Amino acid sequence: MNSAQLFDQIRKKKSFLCVGLDTDPAKIPPHLHDEADPVFSFNKAIIEATAAYAVAYKPNIAFYEAMGSKGWTALEKTIHFLKSKYPEVFTIADAKRGDIGNTSAAYARAFLQQLDFDAITVAPYMGEDSVKPFLGFADKWVILLALTSNSGSKDFQYLDAGSSGKKLYESVILTSSKWASHDQLMYVVGATHPDELAGIRRMIPDHFLLIPGIGAQGGDLARVAAAGMSAQCGILVNSSRGILYASSGTDFALRAAEEALELQSQMAQLLRAAKL
Repeated sequence: MNSAQLFDQIRKKKSFLCVGLDTDPAKIPPHLHDEADPVFSFNKAIIEATAAYAVAYKPNIAFYEAMGSKGWTALEKTIHFLKSKYPEVFTIADAKRGDIGNTSAAYARAFLQQLDFDAITVAPYMGEDSVKPFLGFADKWVILLALTSNSGSKDFQYLDAGSSGKKLYESVILTSSKWASHDQLMYVVGATHPDELAGIRRMIPDHFLLIPGIGAQGGDLARVAAAGMSAQCGILVNSSRGILYASSGTDFALRAAEEALELQSQMAQLLRAAKL
């Protein structure tokens, strides 16, 4: 999927919502534990309830790895379900990998080839040769961590990057943007940094941004849209806990749909205001 195709989905659904499938077995409704695969049953119900309002889904790989082989099976079933029933949606492996040489190449094959995700999140700390192996797949994306939404982002990401006068996160963006086109490279920028987001958009006017931090972490959707939208919308705003765990009862899917619809309705207004 290229950026034009992704923008087409945004326009059709009037939404730039990404649903984070950070599925924790301890938080899913108790009645689902009677199912053969509780995590997949939960994911399937969430996807079916929200697919009309979301253009992307982002399983956080850590939650599946923590369950061992059962978790990996649930992840495989989830991505297969998305690809077979909702092939138009954009799928992101939130794996935050990053290594060099054959190790990166193996990670890339695992997520972009074997599991067939459209994109994978990658840590840029080890530099270009740690990212390049992920860029060798047609119509697949790398989503680089740039300015994250957590409070600890201030520990390193705002440090001065030598004599350039840039902050480290700015240097990461400016340097890495030369490694691939805007049809292969996105960036993670937290919704908790709306002022910095405007500057990032000026640096990379055509790249898509994956934006976590709306809702539980305090990010404001309208401010994010005002600062981050591009001519192709250019933002995917992620919501995880607010949708997944809107209810712990048998109505969990209905409540998830209501939360997703509320976000989609706000996004539709913002897209109209931007004449997109």
